[in-house]
Amino acid sequence: DHVKVRLNQYRPWDDMKRLTKNRTMAWPWRYSIGTLSVLGETVLPGRIFGGDHFNPYTHTIHLYSDVPAIAVHEGAHAKDFSRRSFPGTYAAIYALPIVPLYHESIATADAIAYAQQTQDQELVLQAYRILYPAYGTYVGGAIGTVLPTVSLPAYYGSVILGHAAGRWQAHQISNGHNSNGQITDGQLVVGDQSRGL
Repeated sequence: DHVKVRLNQYRPWDDMKRLTKNRTMAWPWRYSIGTLSVLGETVLPGRIFGGDHFNPYTHTIHLYSDVPAIAVHEGAHAKDFSRRSFPGTYAAIYALPIVPLYHESIATADAIAYAQQTQDQELVLQAYRILYPAYGTYVGGAIGTVLPTVSLPAYYGSVILGHAAGRWQAHQISNGHNSNGQITDGQLVVGDQSRGL
């Protein structure tokens, strides 16, 4: 089955049709949690409330922003789900506390690796500046779940640390270092160039 990319579209009826036709996901998941996900997108449309995301139940990427790094990140989620033997279970456990850290780390790492592989320096810089703080929101949320009394400081602290780490990586690349700290004369170096990777 192919992945549908919706750019600033509100098409709940079409999404419901995609839900019923998505054979990559077992029917119990589609008609339970999947139905709720489409209903949620219907009641809280992304065109109004925002929220770029990949819906694994309909196999659809919903994009409302104009940030390429986020689009790549959502594509990485689609790729991650396509490799799973049990995508319904994999999607359902995302709702459990702390578990999203795993899903998000895979999509973030894959998006950054893709940006590096394309050697599009602007995309790489944007990926670090946007995706690290975004991952920080999940870290902060996970800490808040485990330690509710510190949920707000943990959340904001994680976002601030994500911004700091992302901006540091982007700064390093802008100043002629790759993400491994190697000097590159202003050119992005992917992998270990001395070994031809």
